[in-house]
Amino acid sequence: MQVKIEDIEMAIEFSASGSFDSEAYINIQTGEIHYVDDPVDTPVPNDLYENAKFVCIPSKADFNLGKPLAIAFIAEHCPEKLDLVYGIFNRSGAFSKFKSLLASLNQLDNWYAFEQAALRNAALEWCNEIGIQCN
Repeated sequence: MQVKIEDIEMAIEFSASGSFDSEAYINIQTGEIHYVDDPVDTPVPNDLYENAKFVCIPSKADFNLGKPLAIAFIAEHCPEKLDLVYGIFNRSGAFSKFKSLLASLNQLDNWYAFEQAALRNAALEWCNEIGIQCN
């Protein structure tokens, strides 16, 4: 069974969409992805939570793709701003402030590429660990 890596990435993003009930599950036999708490209200299988063939797809937080990734990006691209970024992440609204800082440093496009690469790597590793082949 082959699954598109973009579908896994989208499910990871969905699971991190802000609602505590937003989860995505993959059927490891068919590769079909089911979204729980999707506004479209697509029905999910009755045995989604009991059947071992359904595996919950982790969120970005599960992969440490939030604050730790932002700190790693700054350490690599703008190390002189590291203390400032640590301060940003000690307050609410951190990511919008972080992205404003990146925009002022002309680093926003670099951040998005860095973040996407980290997401892709995490998704591929996870798929490999549970035996899903991606294309």
